[in-house]
Amino acid sequence: MSKQSYIQTPGKKRRLRKAILFAFVSIFLIIGGLAAGVYWFVQSALEPVNKSNHKPVQVNIPIGSSLSVIAEQLEKKGIVKNAEIFKYYVKYKDEDNLQAGEYTFTPSMTMDELIRSLKTGKVIGQGEVKLTVPEGYQLTQIAAIISKETGRPANEIFQLMNDQSFIKEMMTKYPELLTEEILAKNIKYPLEGYLYPATYHYGSKEKPVKEIVEDMLKKTDSVLVQYRTSMAAKQMTVHQLLTMSSLIEEEATEKADRRKISSVFYNRLAINMPLQTDPTVLYALGKHKKRVLYEDLKVESPYNTYKVKGLTPGPIGNSGISSMEAALNPEDTEFLYFLASPSGDVYYTKTLEEHNKLKEKYITSYHDKQR
Repeated sequence: MSKQSYIQTPGKKRRLRKAILFAFVSIFLIIGGLAAGVYWFVQSALEPVNKSNHKPVQVNIPIGSSLSVIAEQLEKKGIVKNAEIFKYYVKYKDEDNLQAGEYTFTPSMTMDELIRSLKTGKVIGQGEVKLTVPEGYQLTQIAAIISKETGRPANEIFQLMNDQSFIKEMMTKYPELLTEEILAKNIKYPLEGYLYPATYHYGSKEKPVKEIVEDMLKKTDSVLVQYRTSMAAKQMTVHQLLTMSSLIEEEATEKADRRKISSVFYNRLAINMPLQTDPTVLYALGKHKKRVLYEDLKVESPYNTYKVKGLTPGPIGNSGISSMEAALNPEDTEFLYFLASPSGDVYYTKTLEEHNKLKEKYITSYHDKQR
């Protein structure tokens, strides 16, 4: 074969250039078309579903809902066109504090209007209900709060909270939160300590109590996610964490260092010393008293930590994040005793002798003056 056979003619070169140019133009048009299509799709998805539709739509955003869940709920209800676009728009706007609640939206609302409303956590609609559950509250007290705000009998609410079929249903839904430990022999109330202290908003007093209680369980479950690794490292179950944190919560005053209180409890457990914490006695008695008497310490109950060593069978109330974190991260101390003065100041000591001196100074003398 001669060398000349490899040489392209001018005509072939022109055709090749045209083919390459055509390919580049085609690719450019395709990319341009795709870009235009994506732009149009995104722009359309950012627009209200229907600018002329002002019909109210009730949307429930459950406690602990992620941004993805919120977006999916809005799309399902016909309030946004595309859940993914709404989610990325929220992230683009750097809005990460959307609140749970029951809202009234319309298909005519813009994304910015939706975000502003979701940031307030404000419940819109007739019969607004606001349930505030303080830290340290027990199941009976929570039932009373729900009763007051919804008008349902407290005893019926409390009965539902302890209904075995309801509890089993919740255990199935939240297996990492509610384990068989809550059904142990000496447990007083299975859901005690599992209803998270927070403010819950509802659009109507007709909200089913089952859903209200489930919201509180769901909130606890979502809060505990951040502590799973720490619990695993300490070989601590959810039940043990909530039990310890409830004891810390019930003993803590505004001036108390929860991590130091936690250290006292752990130090006592380490030497097989009874925890001897008064709130457990009151829980065993089923009473709320300002002062625990010596005769109260005799109550026969697995919850009486003056008679029974170790943790109580379960929580004696709910607890907030600060007490949970204290239960997971006690301060490194050698304290075995602590004493809260009438003014709320808390004193920590290593020996019983030191403790008794402080007790004489701040407690006995105070009550003598009150007589």
